[in-house]
Amino acid sequence: MFRTALRNVSAHKGRLLMTVLAVMLGVAFVSGTLVFTNTLSDAYRKSSAKGFGQVDVAVRPAYRESEGDRLGKAPELTRALLDRSARVPGAASAVGVVGGFTALADKHGELIGGGFQSQGGNFWGTDDPRYPLRSGAAPHGRDQVAIDSETARRAGYRVGDTVRLSVDGPVLTPTISGIFTTDDGNVAAGGSLALFDTATAQRLFGKPGTYDEIDVRAKSGTSQGALKAQLDRALPKGAAETTTGARLAEDQARAISASMSGLRQGLLVFAGIALFVGTFIIANTFTMLVAQRTKELALLRAVGASRRQVTRSVLIEAFVVGAVAAVTGLVAGVGIGAGLRSLMGTLGATVPDGPLVVTPGTAGAALAVGVLVTMLAAWLPGRRAAKIPPVAAMSSVHAKATAKSLVLRNTLGALFAAAGVAVVLAATTMDGTDGQAPMGIGAVLLIIGVFVLTPLLSRPLIAAAAPLLRGFGVSGKLARQNAVRNPRRTAATASALMIGLTLITGMTVMAGSLQTSIDKMASAAIRADYVVSMANGNPLSPGVDRTLRATEGVKATSPMRNAPSRIDGRTEYLTGVDGRAFGELTDLKVEDGSFTIAGTRVVVDHDTATSHGWRAGSGFTVAYEDGRRQRLTVAGVYEGNDMIRGIMLDNAALAPHQSDPADMQVLVRTADGASAATKDRLVRALGSNPAVKVQSKRDLSDGIAKMFTLMLNMLYGLLAMAVIVAVLGVVNTLAMSVFERSQEIGMLRAIGLDRTGVKRMVRLESLVISLFGGVLGIGLGVFFGWAAGELLGTRMATYELVLPWARMALFLLLAGAVGVLAALWPARRAARLNTLEAIKSE
Repeated sequence: MFRTALRNVSAHKGRLLMTVLAVMLGVAFVSGTLVFTNTLSDAYRKSSAKGFGQVDVAVRPAYRESEGDRLGKAPELTRALLDRSARVPGAASAVGVVGGFTALADKHGELIGGGFQSQGGNFWGTDDPRYPLRSGAAPHGRDQVAIDSETARRAGYRVGDTVRLSVDGPVLTPTISGIFTTDDGNVAAGGSLALFDTATAQRLFGKPGTYDEIDVRAKSGTSQGALKAQLDRALPKGAAETTTGARLAEDQARAISASMSGLRQGLLVFAGIALFVGTFIIANTFTMLVAQRTKELALLRAVGASRRQVTRSVLIEAFVVGAVAAVTGLVAGVGIGAGLRSLMGTLGATVPDGPLVVTPGTAGAALAVGVLVTMLAAWLPGRRAAKIPPVAAMSSVHAKATAKSLVLRNTLGALFAAAGVAVVLAATTMDGTDGQAPMGIGAVLLIIGVFVLTPLLSRPLIAAAAPLLRGFGVSGKLARQNAVRNPRRTAATASALMIGLTLITGMTVMAGSLQTSIDKMASAAIRADYVVSMANGNPLSPGVDRTLRATEGVKATSPMRNAPSRIDGRTEYLTGVDGRAFGELTDLKVEDGSFTIAGTRVVVDHDTATSHGWRAGSGFTVAYEDGRRQRLTVAGVYEGNDMIRGIMLDNAALAPHQSDPADMQVLVRTADGASAATKDRLVRALGSNPAVKVQSKRDLSDGIAKMFTLMLNMLYGLLAMAVIVAVLGVVNTLAMSVFERSQEIGMLRAIGLDRTGVKRMVRLESLVISLFGGVLGIGLGVFFGWAAGELLGTRMATYELVLPWARMALFLLLAGAVGVLAALWPARRAARLNTLEAIKSE
């Protein structure tokens, strides 16, 4: 039986090719994902280890927990602590580290890096071992800065050039004194690093005479653990905490692995989808092969082969096909991993140098996935083959599916589909977090139910296309009859395309609805023309509000200032605003009381008020960050949203309790409204600062829209793999169907159907099957998009379902195009059949 199975594989190489390609693509995606993420993790891990090469022990502030109504604060790392650390017997040197956000502009005035990756720090002395100078000299004074070599290369800067930058205030224009190399992970991710001398850095980052961290190098022969123990004994208890460089590298490596795991899981989900779609092709292929070999298998049974041996022979064929596909998929996956890494460089992301990492686990996973998926998909056809009675050898006719099996299939499908719909509908009534798992389970049940019911659904839906097919004469009529002749095969072929379009449509519905909801939120909550904030989300200097208020054409401004406090024994953040102007700059719906912010009267969002049991007129005591307490009164309760929420009080009441006030953003209303000229005037008033963003409501929405569009395009690209696999399935089904119907096609040719008519018949059959899968996929996608939106609507009051009709029509056209393209080769093959040989074939 083993030799028989191998001969069958050899005899049906052409028919199994599409199956090999489908499995190979899925395996290539899996192995490529593992190679890509393992390579990135290894490169960043080695880079981070190099970055901590100059640190044996790091001394950091020991954060104190909040006690009662007093908020915890971190002690400062002073020069005295630095000197004491340097005098420890096992210490060779100690370096004080200062750093923070530093917006560095390119030669066109645009921010380099993504905001969060734009960092600044201090260069220690004249020869800092952490940052070897490639050219120039160490920075000295406020008018000099050193920048990393990658930023210099990307922006075209050289030693002696003047650069625009901002830390937390006015724009500075220092001269580049030196260019250094670094293994900093932010720089590797496409950010920038600017270094000042230590005194300048301390002044710019608001830490005069203090440090964020003290890095200590050990003397030769002193281990990191021994140095850490000496520092723990030497430093005042509670003043700082120490960590070895090896531990820091391990922590960063774990953080990198955690960040990579999200990417890995996301990519593997889409690889799984491609493999899932591929199982339909495999099952279809082996089902058709078994059907075509009815006489052969029955003869094997007649000469003594047992049912188990027949099943085993089919599984051996599947094993050979899966092994070949897995090996070629692994090789292709290594290429995909290398290609993805190169693509990141093309898109501007900088990845540390390092070799491609192909682990034994990656190879094992690729081989296991390819072989197991293929054998599992072939098991049911193999089991069906074993049931072929020997008497079938005499007539070459195998019994078709009985009415009982069809009733059982339809009953199971209906139960699964009904259960899936019920669970999904129940999930839409739950809270956003609680409903996620039930909705996922319901979606899986519904997809399984629809797949099982697809043969039943195929007849009425394909019959609906009959009026259109009549226009193509005999070819159209034959195409419709061929499409419904074997409902199970049609269902398996269409289901592969259905799954891909379900996911694509569902995500498109979600993205469009979210964008509309965010636009509504911005227009409903904010009356201000502009929102001013820092590029990296850090607080603004209070001087920004004063500057904007004094700018020509500005009617009203209000800073939004966050401040920690203690209320009822727990930490709550207050939002300080300009009480007189805030109502004019926002349009928040008041549910109870009035929107009055003045003195000790505050307004609170609905969720916060509910959690504390407050309503209009309620009073509560707040402990500010300086420890002083004050009695506040709730003037009104408003409907919060993702843009504005929390406890709002007047800055006049909050400012006396803040040692270092900072604004998260400033709302601005102008006399002329939002326009390009007004925005330019505000930008110039702020010194054309690369660290500061001036955004209109349209800018806010467009920024979010760009993020959604980028994510959606990435998902489209990933799901294209599943669509390609589905195309292979259509090609495979049609090619094998043409082979199976050779005699029939020969007879049609003999009675007058020309080659053009044969081609048209096969193409229309493919088009009908593909459109059937497209209609099912789009319908399910809309349902899942609606359900997920209902779940999201529990957390977003402005959520509104938006159906992208134009895109859905495009997806349906795409399904039709898939059918037409997939039929090209099978149609040509059918038309070229020799009429006499086809009639004589069995």
